[in-house]
Amino acid sequence: MAAKSSKRQIHGVFLLNKPLGISSNAALQKVRWLYQANKAGHTGALDPLATGLLPICLGEATKFSHYLLDANKRYQTTIQLGNSTTTGDVEGEIFQQASIPPLTEELLQSVLRGFLGETMQIPPMYSALKKDGRPLYELARQGIEIDRAARPIYIQQINLIEHTENSLTLDILCSKGTYIRVLGEDIAKALGTFGHLSALHRIQTGHFQLIPEYTIEYLESLNREQRDALLLPVIAPVAQLPCLELPEPRLKYFCNGQESTVDHAACDAILVFFQGRCLGLAKINAHGRLIPQRLLNL
Repeated sequence: MAAKSSKRQIHGVFLLNKPLGISSNAALQKVRWLYQANKAGHTGALDPLATGLLPICLGEATKFSHYLLDANKRYQTTIQLGNSTTTGDVEGEIFQQASIPPLTEELLQSVLRGFLGETMQIPPMYSALKKDGRPLYELARQGIEIDRAARPIYIQQINLIEHTENSLTLDILCSKGTYIRVLGEDIAKALGTFGHLSALHRIQTGHFQLIPEYTIEYLESLNREQRDALLLPVIAPVAQLPCLELPEPRLKYFCNGQESTVDHAACDAILVFFQGRCLGLAKINAHGRLIPQRLLNL
């Protein structure tokens, strides 16, 4: 048996194309192992039966992962009409069936328009949300259902890619926290039938786009230098934020996590640089005080 690889300090973001059938955590651990990274985290789980973009943050990039957790997501999904399942996808057992009305273009576009904008969505029992420290999916597997509070979501766009007499394929751009399985069920009900997801593929997270060839198998085929070359910079998740070049007299204060005064307008989040090197993330209050939020150790 080969000796265990030593961990290394490596920093950056890898845009994994997650395969079908494995959990997001299993995919994360595989990428972490391939990079021999000391620290790693993903930026929003995909179900095992979902595929597509799963940004993996390594090292100091994990300090910015919450920006991707909070970002809008874009999916392509197929809704199978005529029956619903216990899980809202093909993994569950069918428990409701209904006939499917004629799917005219007029009906489909009218129904889809009704889901645009802000709506309230009740999270599914088969989810990683927790009740008293236990994931809801554990309770669901025991046949236990509890009340869940509806949460606001925002659907920016729903485009119909194609449809058959018993399925719809959609392109959806939505806010964080949107359960596409629940959305699929709700769309089917609005059409007068039942439905569940037969496919779910994430193609965008924030400003990151899916790169189809960035698979686990592709990573495995590369040597260390080639793998490292695929990493985006540590600050890629927050590249859209404004930047501040720190005056040298303020350097020691920032690096020690202390506030200092700068000549800059108030800002909720700003990247702080010194001589072209990013030092971390800060905010500036109304009095011009620079308040460190995340310090990078690079």
